[in-house]
Amino acid sequence: MKKNSRLSAVLHALLHMAEHDEPMTSDALAQCLSTNPVVVRRTMGLLRDAKIVTSERGHAGGWRIAVDLSSVTLRQLHETLGEPAIFAIGNSNEDSQCLVEQAVNAALEDTFIEAEALLLKRFGEITLADLAQDFARRHAQWHQQKELENES
Repeated sequence: MKKNSRLSAVLHALLHMAEHDEPMTSDALAQCLSTNPVVVRRTMGLLRDAKIVTSERGHAGGWRIAVDLSSVTLRQLHETLGEPAIFAIGNSNEDSQCLVEQAVNAALEDTFIEAEALLLKRFGEITLADLAQDFARRHAQWHQQKELENES
């Protein structure tokens, strides 16, 4: 089953945008994400409607982050994208007359609800600034490793 990777792609795009002083075009973001610029424009449009990004037309135009990174959580982005299903697994028959299947459904449903609540709670605790800070740390480590390799 295909995974929904829109949240991951949006986070990826926003972190690239945060590293640029200039607006980023849909073409440039599409190249970063290995996707089509139309997909980028459609998704960025949702973020623009939520006032997370702005867009500028013209030769020097593109997409720009419109908020402080510490003010946006993964949960807000998940909700902005239309709250796609967290889990791709589910009950085979929601309205079964079979008592065994009803017991299975109840156990699975309760577990899915608890797991989703926990995941959404954690999404609410992680900001774009947290991700940008982790990227900066990883980038610095990568540069240090490259310098060490070049010295040898």
